[in-house]
Amino acid sequence: MRKVVEIKSKRFEDYESFLTEEDRKEIKRLSATLKGRKIGMYSATAFGGGVAEILYSMIPLMRDLGMDVEWEVLEADNSFFNITKKIHNGLQGQSGSLTEEEKEIYLRVNEKNAKSTNVEQYDIVVVHDPQPIPMIEYVRNGKQKWVWRCHIDTSNANPAYWDLIFSFMKDYDATIFTMKDFIKDASKLKKVALIPPSIDPLSEKNRELSRSEIETVFQRYDTDMTRPMLVQVSRFDPWKDPLGVVDIYKRLKKDFDIQLAMIGSMASDDPEGWLLYDRLLRHVGEDFDVKVLTNFNGVGAYEVNAFQRGAFLILQKSIKEGFGLTVTEGLWKEKPVIGGNVGGITLQIKDGINGYLVNDNDEAYERSRYLLEHPEEVSRLGKNGKEYVKKNFLITRHIMDYLRLFVSL
Repeated sequence: MRKVVEIKSKRFEDYESFLTEEDRKEIKRLSATLKGRKIGMYSATAFGGGVAEILYSMIPLMRDLGMDVEWEVLEADNSFFNITKKIHNGLQGQSGSLTEEEKEIYLRVNEKNAKSTNVEQYDIVVVHDPQPIPMIEYVRNGKQKWVWRCHIDTSNANPAYWDLIFSFMKDYDATIFTMKDFIKDASKLKKVALIPPSIDPLSEKNRELSRSEIETVFQRYDTDMTRPMLVQVSRFDPWKDPLGVVDIYKRLKKDFDIQLAMIGSMASDDPEGWLLYDRLLRHVGEDFDVKVLTNFNGVGAYEVNAFQRGAFLILQKSIKEGFGLTVTEGLWKEKPVIGGNVGGITLQIKDGINGYLVNDNDEAYERSRYLLEHPEEVSRLGKNGKEYVKKNFLITRHIMDYLRLFVSL
């Protein structure tokens, strides 16, 4: 049975103020070429994580530009998503391999989903991440152009997992990566595009908020606007190193009267998240200045927006990172971001200009301490961060990159 995602409409004209005149004309030209084309998007889930957030903004804007775009998600249970989480971790360098039984489940679920779609109606099919990548094997009929979009840091992929995914990847008409460093065996791929992700500046998570709106959210979760707040927003995932963030906070707490908010969403394709959430609560203990919040505490896009805007600084100390949209969000809200010196974070943070890149907990502690001792630096870094995101990482640029690829196919 097909699982089609319902999406509210958006108007592209509302975003034209974020574009140069040259880019506005280019998008109009490209969209006119693609007008009426049918495009299918496939992903693992419609909730939780950056892929879903991007598609909720990208698809209605593409529709408003004249394309017929539909989004379907996989029908699967936790046994499948436990397997695909292993694939995700393996592509990011974790050891191990799938058993034959796990491979069989992975392929069987994809075959079942592929045969329940109406893929023959599409001119272009865009498949996101490893979960649905095998679909191409079961429904390709030669009429569509197939694109696979990788949102993961595959720079140090475990060969066992890379070889499995690459066996499908090489059949796609085009593959999209965030960075050149993530690509292996490029000569065996038909077409490669480098397209970084983006944020929607008018979404509930990123729109402007008043001081009173921010204060109301802080009060609701028993936090204090008058004391510096450190914030991390991410899935509860070991690659995001949430336990390390708590350790940095505990060291800083000895000398500064600070608070910490750890905010995450529980995605339906990430059963491992509950295990790390439990570990994180135990690691925090009874420090009531630390708030561990999820969508099950009523924290949605609006509340995340308020916490990011009310933060003193954002700590995004990932160990591996495909891109890190929460870094983009923090920079957009004029907050200095201290991020792991890995993957897509390095595309966003210009060290010492709009934040700091760090290699370990000690460096993150020293940079956080410096900002707490020199709060005047926060404003300078924050202004630079917003300007950098405006030029490079908004949904308008992202759509233009996709349209160029579609036209080239």
